[in-house]
Amino acid sequence: MNESMPLWVAEERQALLAAIVDYSEDAIISKTLDGTITSWNLAATVLFGYHESEAVGQHISLIIPADRLHEENFIISEISNGRRIQHFQTIRKAKSGQEIPLSLAISPIKNSQGIIIGASKIARDISRQKEAAEKQGMLAAIVNNSDDAIVSKTLDGIITSWNNAAARMFGYTETEAIGRHISLIIPHERLAEEDYIIGEIKKGHSVSHFETIRVTKNGDFIPISLTVSPILNESKTIIGASKIARDISEKVAAHKELEHLYQQVKTLSDRKDEFIAMTTHELKTPVTSLKGFLQLLQIHTGADGKGRLFVERSIRQVEKLAMLINDLVDFSKLQAGKLGMHFESFDIKVLVEDCLELYATNSSHPFRFNYSGSLEVQADRLRIEQVIDNLVSNAVKYSPQGGSIDITVEGKTDAVEVKIKDEGIGIDDAVKGKLFSQFFRAVDPGYSIPGLGMGLYITKEIIERHGGSISVESILGKGSVFSFVLPRQSCNQ
Repeated sequence: MNESMPLWVAEERQALLAAIVDYSEDAIISKTLDGTITSWNLAATVLFGYHESEAVGQHISLIIPADRLHEENFIISEISNGRRIQHFQTIRKAKSGQEIPLSLAISPIKNSQGIIIGASKIARDISRQKEAAEKQGMLAAIVNNSDDAIVSKTLDGIITSWNNAAARMFGYTETEAIGRHISLIIPHERLAEEDYIIGEIKKGHSVSHFETIRVTKNGDFIPISLTVSPILNESKTIIGASKIARDISEKVAAHKELEHLYQQVKTLSDRKDEFIAMTTHELKTPVTSLKGFLQLLQIHTGADGKGRLFVERSIRQVEKLAMLINDLVDFSKLQAGKLGMHFESFDIKVLVEDCLELYATNSSHPFRFNYSGSLEVQADRLRIEQVIDNLVSNAVKYSPQGGSIDITVEGKTDAVEVKIKDEGIGIDDAVKGKLFSQFFRAVDPGYSIPGLGMGLYITKEIIERHGGSISVESILGKGSVFSFVLPRQSCNQ
């Protein structure tokens, strides 16, 4: 102590130093050269969990992990030689057994004769710094190993970081890019995009999936998808932008290929529709004429004999041909979205009776018709007649051994349900899901049943365009029940 210093000044200074030590946020510990702890402040208690009374007098190894005891020899050696140790990063152990990463600053303690008698140790917990450094390292590794180009820049557009993928994508190395303006990779005609992006960033908005074009060092243009986000400092002030750029060359190429394929398919579809329209138009006239001539021939042919039988069979074959032509026409209209609907109010009971009249004289199957409730609907009468005729016709065709055909119509609150049941060959469960598909026919090769496999597809489309639904229940070898529900007022009207 300075002998000329008044005692009260020395005492005041001592008290000030003690207060600084006691209220320091860093652990401050002193020890002798043989490692015995001689002082222990409040921060040391908080950090290591030992009270001052538990620590003072104990060896400093109290808080040193066994695998780091050799460090103490090094520290004492340095202190004994009068050398200070700064920023010595190590691990120490708390009373709980938890290991704490620390940064140590250690200074010699001298007595009044200048002889080194111990060491003063300031220990700062660097757990957060180490966690932050580890996270920073992990983020840096993610950025550097990303397949996407990741670039950061200031609000003035100056590049501040440039990852490996950016170097691969744009051809500039990190040293070539950092410090340059981002316009380095922006085509001249797209510079206005940068003003828009920076404008959004300054407002605190992110820009996601912004598809654009950028230019490489060798002049190639690359289609990319950009995601740009604001960079904030500790004060939450926006200081720049982080950009993730993904090369979408393959996506663009695939889109172009799909567009090309779509145009090819559309052209083929248009030609198919033209062909069907032309063919059906050319077929309808001779078929209509042929049917007319056959009907005249039927009138002038006697009631009996082979001649009349041949004429009747010919008329039936012409009617089948007319049905196939009509199916082709309807199919073509459906594909083109041109199958028109003309809605009117009618009683579906009367419609069913009209349909059954045609079969009563030309079919060996007994028909049973049951109905109940109000059967008035608002729908396209001709199209619903086409549906019923198709389902009844199928019931007849797919019951080659005969059996009754039951038609049931039931009026419900908001809809009418129609069921057509036969005792025919039935349908295998394995093909039920395909039954209403285009050109699908669930017919065993052993049965000779004509058709193109479009009738049920057209039927389903008509019912669904009325806002209704159609379904089937069937047991192989025992028959089928086709049901459709038709709203009283179509939602598609």
